[in-house]
Order: sequence, then C-alpha cells, then structure tokens
Amino acid sequence: MLTVETHCHTDASGDCRVRVEDLIKTARHRGLDRVVVTDHNTISGAVRAKQLDPELIIVGQEIMTEQGELLAFFVSVEVPRDLPPMEAIRLLREQDAYISVSHPFDPRRGWDLRQLEAIAPHVDAVEIFNARNILPAYNEAAERFAARFQLGGTAGSDAHTLIELGRASMQLPEFTDAASLRAAMPQAQYTKRASGPLIRLASRYAALVNKVSRGR
Repeated sequence: MLTVETHCHTDASGDCRVRVEDLIKTARHRGLDRVVVTDHNTISGAVRAKQLDPELIIVGQEIMTEQGELLAFFVSVEVPRDLPPMEAIRLLREQDAYISVSHPFDPRRGWDLRQLEAIAPHVDAVEIFNARNILPAYNEAAERFAARFQLGGTAGSDAHTLIELGRASMQLPEFTDAASLRAAMPQAQYTKRASGPLIRLASRYAALVNKVSRGR
C-alpha cells in the first residue's frame, strides 16, 4: 500500500512559504510514497516539484470556482480560477484528471448543499477528511455525502506548513494515473489527524509576508 498525501501547498500558493525542495525532503523523511501538490489556482509549484522527484510528486491543483474549490489530481493543463463549476469540471475531464471537492462542508470554505448535489454526478470524490477543518462535524458531513452519492473519499492535511505535511493521509494500492486511482479508491484506508484551529494563523502570516514581498 502507498501512503499518499493528497492535499498540500508550496510557495506557489499565496498563503504558503514552503519551498518545493523542503517539501520533498520532509515528505521522504516522513515515509510518504506519493504527494499531490495542490497549489491554489496554479500547477507551477507542482511542476517544479515533479521535476525534482518524479516518483514522489503528483501534479495537482486546487481550483477556486464561482462557488467553491475543486481538488484535482493528475493535472496536465492548468485550469483558470473563477469559472462556473461545471466548466472547470469539463476542463479537468478533458485531461482525465481525478476530481475531488475540497472541504465541502466547511461553511467558511465550502459549498452549499444544492451546489454540491448538482456537481456530485460529475466528480470522482469529495474530501471526507481535511485536517484543517475546525469542527469534526464538517468532515462527518462530507463522509455521509460521499456515501449518499457513492463517491470516493479523499483525505489530506491541506498542509501550508511543513509541520502539517502528512498529518492526514491515505493508504492505497499502487496507482499511476487517474484511471488506476479510481480503481484503487474502494480499498482506501485513512490516517486522520486534525491540525487544530491555530494552524491557520500560519497561512495568514504567510499571505501577509508574501503580499509585502511581492509588493516591493
């Protein structure tokens, strides 16, 4: 079984300062076999990481749509932000990406139920555990939704710092692309450890520092 981190960020995200070199070193030290780099609205950090460690890194993207965020794995062409959800899904389907829905029931970061129900037939999974969700109820609601619509369930740390990397992960049979990931998902096992609410302060600090740095 592979140990997989499905949701993490690098300094290509505006609210993160983790260098790809440090991400790779930390992931290897912690025994992660695959890491999906899912920066906000860009694949640039994931591509840099993939060049350094092709076996470890899977190119992903966290995409802000008009309604909420999608989490995509095996992305080859970057998807623009702020599209209608179904248009973003169409662009991901065209490149055979694996599509999950980020933290769907976190009211500060999520979707409303009607929107989720509309896109459910068109995605592969929802994120049933996000280590940054403040309340367990948000993850529990996502797990019930996945069962209701017979969707896969992804779990990830949503790491914006190295401390968080691998706190939540999945154990999966070997997979190499979106199709084999879909086949592996029914056998998924999970490591679910919450990061706690204070960890979000790190993202706010990183966003402020990055804004000041890029304003120079």
